[in-house]
Amino acid sequence: MPDQRDWDAVSDLDRDLRNGTALEITEELRDLLRRTAVDVAIPAAEAERALQREADAATLTTEVARRIREGSRRLSRALTESTRRQEAGDMNGARQALRDAQAVEVVPLYVDIAQIQLESLDGD
Repeated sequence: MPDQRDWDAVSDLDRDLRNGTALEITEELRDLLRRTAVDVAIPAAEAERALQREADAATLTTEVARRIREGSRRLSRALTESTRRQEAGDMNGARQALRDAQAVEVVPLYVDIAQIQLESLDGD
């Protein structure tokens, strides 16, 4: 399971980049981006290539943060919509909201959470 502190650190780095702070490649940063890239389904080889140059590492940081942010929002909307439909008695619609999110999601954790919720609906 991804470490929330890692994801928070990437989010902080992304914010710093957007505010004009330069990214300094350190071994600690390399380790962080290696871990989080895998968390969000960026191939390890692609991450390694990006860690060779500061500009590419900054792009990688931004992409990891984007996948976390957008996936989180997408999952939240799907869970909310699923719950709303479930409460209205529309179990098929509740399932479909989750399936739709899964169909476009790339972050494995978010795919798994949607799957767990789907299985929960199937158990009702």
